[in-house]
Amino acid sequence: MKKLVLSLSIVALSLGSCSSDNEEITTQPIPTGTITGDITTAKTYPLGNYTIQGTVKIKSGGSLTIEAGSTITASIADGTADALLVENGGKLFLNGTSALPVVFTETSKTPGSWGGIIMFGDAPIVGANGVTTATSEDGNNLAYGGTNAAHNGGSLKYVRVEYAGKKLTDNTSEMNGFSFYSVGSGTVLENLVAYKGADDGFEFYGGTVSAKNLISYGNFDDSFDWQDGWRGDANTNWLAYQVATGNYGMEIEAKSFNNAFGPKVSNITLTRAAGTVTEGGSSAAEYDAIQFKKDGNGEYSNVVISGYTTANSTAVRIQDKATFDNQVTGGKIKLLNVKINDGTSQFAGVGTTFTVAFPTGNYTTSTTSTGATLTAGAWAIVDGVSLIK
Repeated sequence: MKKLVLSLSIVALSLGSCSSDNEEITTQPIPTGTITGDITTAKTYPLGNYTIQGTVKIKSGGSLTIEAGSTITASIADGTADALLVENGGKLFLNGTSALPVVFTETSKTPGSWGGIIMFGDAPIVGANGVTTATSEDGNNLAYGGTNAAHNGGSLKYVRVEYAGKKLTDNTSEMNGFSFYSVGSGTVLENLVAYKGADDGFEFYGGTVSAKNLISYGNFDDSFDWQDGWRGDANTNWLAYQVATGNYGMEIEAKSFNNAFGPKVSNITLTRAAGTVTEGGSSAAEYDAIQFKKDGNGEYSNVVISGYTTANSTAVRIQDKATFDNQVTGGKIKLLNVKINDGTSQFAGVGTTFTVAFPTGNYTTSTTSTGATLTAGAWAIVDGVSLIK
């Protein structure tokens, strides 16, 4: 038996010791293909370069997994509203890494070329007049809202969406980089980038999901936006960089309903580059770092604000008296450890009907606030430029 083992070892050694002149190095081709239509079962795409065509819908019971390092390019030649849409009951798993993100892009690099990533769930919402269900504004007219606070729509890690925010046929409504309709707390959202879209970078329509390590860079409307009683309470490390065109750093509203709850976000950096104008090139008053309106509220801590120096702009805008009465005076808006780098006023209202003043301890400043702390990597680099500033 020992002799047999020795003989086999010698044969294996001789077969494995070919000279380099005779070696053939083979590499597997990177997969390509088109992602289109409805997904009703479990589908997985390995590392590859793919095209997304039309609106791909992950239906209830279906799932889509795309592995790290993949690039998915929107094919817009047919004029359809290309988007990746997860319906309630469907799941999306985008398994990027810092070095190998999953990237969704468009070849012309034109903001508004396609519809981005849209996810629906059945977590709670509170809409206008306190309604618990509503219809989406993304052109799909899908119902959202429910009672499942722990809804799980999958996991999005190290994902970049570029040039989204497609305008709909009504010429007013638009999609965003990432749109989350009543998405629940069981969904994982980590290390996501919305890059140069024509509407909001990230928008939350109610729900309970939280998001960590977000970058909203160069989006035309608001960097971060929410409504319908969004109540994610474990959000951290949000960075907005507005350049050329952009409105609010954060637009915070609650459909004019005085909720007993609000979201929580810690470690926030909001930066507006010199020369940035509001959407459409106007100087209309949508240039503030943070705007609260229609009973928007929440707690925001370790906030750094830079560059919001347009005449009459302010770091924190309270847009209407109802929001001041219910949310500011009511103690439901807290801004803690705020650092303003360049002389922008701390807060203001609109007109002369009310003067903004926060209850003691609900608006505090700090010279040592750090804002968002993000780890650099390929996930946050576009065309050789790091988005982490």
